[in-house]
Amino acid sequence: METINIYHTNDVHSHLENWPRIKQFLAGKQEMHQQIEEETFLFDIGDFIDLWHPFTEATKGKGNIDLLNECQYTAVTIGNNEGVNLPYEDLNQLYDHAQFDVLLANLYQPNGGYPHWVKPYKVYRTKKGTRVGVIGLTAPFVHLYGLLGWRVTEPIQELKKWMGPLKAESDIIILLSHLGLEEDESIAVECPDIDVILGSHTHHFLEKGKFVGDTLLGAAGKFGHFVGHVTLNLNDSKTIIDKYAVLYDSKDLPKVQNEQEQIDGYFSKGKSLLNQKVTTLTTPLETNLFQETEFSRMLCRALREWCNSDCAMINSGLLLGSLKGDVTVFDLLTICPHPINPCVVELTGKELEKVVKQTKNEDLVHRHIKGLGFRGTLLGAFVYDRISMDGESILVDGKEVDYERSYTLALPDMFTFGHFFKDVLPHKEKNYFLPEFLRDILKWKLQKQS
Repeated sequence: METINIYHTNDVHSHLENWPRIKQFLAGKQEMHQQIEEETFLFDIGDFIDLWHPFTEATKGKGNIDLLNECQYTAVTIGNNEGVNLPYEDLNQLYDHAQFDVLLANLYQPNGGYPHWVKPYKVYRTKKGTRVGVIGLTAPFVHLYGLLGWRVTEPIQELKKWMGPLKAESDIIILLSHLGLEEDESIAVECPDIDVILGSHTHHFLEKGKFVGDTLLGAAGKFGHFVGHVTLNLNDSKTIIDKYAVLYDSKDLPKVQNEQEQIDGYFSKGKSLLNQKVTTLTTPLETNLFQETEFSRMLCRALREWCNSDCAMINSGLLLGSLKGDVTVFDLLTICPHPINPCVVELTGKELEKVVKQTKNEDLVHRHIKGLGFRGTLLGAFVYDRISMDGESILVDGKEVDYERSYTLALPDMFTFGHFFKDVLPHKEKNYFLPEFLRDILKWKLQKQS
């Protein structure tokens, strides 16, 4: 018999507070398996980086790659935080010093070739000669990837294209899937030759895995809360006779000597690298979740000016703190950590009125938000530029809205992903501005004013 151990992480999102324990745990397991001559593979399934953390922002993600190198990862695939939150050049150079493979079958250069740092799949051989074929797929944000200079394809079609070579060259097939649980379940049905699907993207965790047919699904939640472990037992014919999955809870892992110092060290290093002065404020800029302030008006005005639109709106919850005195790049990251881009939609006057009136709903103001790039807690009050109210009437640049006219509205891209204003925005064409985040626009505005 042969035993193959597969450890996996996903959606860590630069939550490095769990990393020292994970690193120590993985090193111990690798050493143990080596001593008893069992094979070990280690995979990350994407969104390992997240630009909210100063260490990641300051190193453009390369510091995170060093962490994966230290743990001797076998291979990774990418998630949307790597794929659409980094400018083209930063992603193209992210893995320059990686000591592991980047497996990704559905990301291409515009000319149709793979990036130099990508392989669609790779076949690994164990010491006993078992051929382990591993392929990676990522969520197809087609439009956003296109704006950044990449071409991303439909993942299941891409997978089916490679299944022939994989089956011919492999005894075991593993999919690294940054697609989400529903997609993984569909793939298990459509491609039953896949033995293991390691999942991510929807932050689901499968405590003991999940079987769909004979395919075992594994997933380890988010933020490094868990480390996944899949065990495969094979007979002499290199056929899997048993497979099962478990999760290890990071908070139950053994503590690490100087653990807090390591965690603080990641943060301090990033803060030091981002200690570049942007401007000096003579008057503090205050923020308030539930009412408009000069600060939130400034960000909204900057958004409209950057996008050259007729009007703009933001939510106060985007600003997580105030600014005063000397303002650094680190300060802007701290108060505006979201990987949220500007976006412009074109609306009729009637549609614009409908959206603005919906923003007055108090339930919306107090709504808790998770995901969509938002790194705050509550949505907060809405703030406008060149939009005002006169009783029940909506004014745009001081004039009553014309129902027949078209207006361009600049807003954070999170409002265009189908979770808000569902009767208007999801059906509209969107003009996304990439790769700039809202904090980049805030920096531009502060420097322009000074």
